[in-house]
Amino acid sequence: MGRDRHILHAVSNITEETVTERRVQGDGVELAVFERGQGPTVLLVHGFPDTHAVWDAVAGRLAARFHVVAYDVRGAGGSSRPRAREAYRFEHLVADMRAVLDAVSPGAPVHLAGHDWGAIQSWEAVCAMPERFTTYTSISGPCLDHAAHWTRTGLRERSGVRKVLRQLAHSWYIAAFHTPVLPELVWRHVLARRWGALLERTEGVPAGDGHPAPTLAEDAAAGVNLYRANMLGARRTPGERRTTVPTQVVVPTGDAFVTPGLAAEAARPFAERLQVRPVRAPHWVPLTQPGEIARLISEHIAQAG
Repeated sequence: MGRDRHILHAVSNITEETVTERRVQGDGVELAVFERGQGPTVLLVHGFPDTHAVWDAVAGRLAARFHVVAYDVRGAGGSSRPRAREAYRFEHLVADMRAVLDAVSPGAPVHLAGHDWGAIQSWEAVCAMPERFTTYTSISGPCLDHAAHWTRTGLRERSGVRKVLRQLAHSWYIAAFHTPVLPELVWRHVLARRWGALLERTEGVPAGDGHPAPTLAEDAAAGVNLYRANMLGARRTPGERRTTVPTQVVVPTGDAFVTPGLAAEAARPFAERLQVRPVRAPHWVPLTQPGEIARLISEHIAQAG
């Protein structure tokens, strides 16, 4: 308990650690990687349509105790933006993460946390290469195979149909993103310039501090390929994606995109060491409650260690 209290105290304040940037060669792309702090490595992976900056307030708190690494995934921020849809498939995303791990922590497994699409691709990673991770914290991004199994099971059970229908209503945008050309046009010419104000009004996300990124229009236009390249295959033929990595699922109870039913239940049959942590927060909880997210990640690390 003494070590736990020390860690929790360490993440209670933002540090003034210097952030360093390096370029890492991923799977045919160049990735912008950002590091701060010293200690065991914590890797933070962002989602759509964000950059690594969505984690800045969390990373600043964790850096008092840990070596904190975040990177712009392919298609976002300072990293390369492939044009082809196939370039955003999971195998390339996981290969990119492996390249980052090889660069920042070649001799030791890391603690992993992902938000939104960062969590979705991180599920792929902890299932494909569990030896590279000591813990995993998933926020608002279920494994797509787990989600497909959860949906099929729910539709077979009377008690689950309502939960599935509620999630489908929350997932309306996925179908929209599969429309050719139009999503890119809307992001570039309409949504990008309004995104910050929209998040502030609907989720209470504070403006500034690098979010939204100045590259948002191009990031979002490229990022819709994450949905197009990966969503339908998982729905049609879901695999049994299992992991032995100690996993924490943080469930923002006010999430507008991932319902608590899906977030809390989908992984249970597939994660051997799983705990679920509800938080009264909206989807972008790393921005609205960074102290709480830093605390939860730190607690999970302490419990597993």
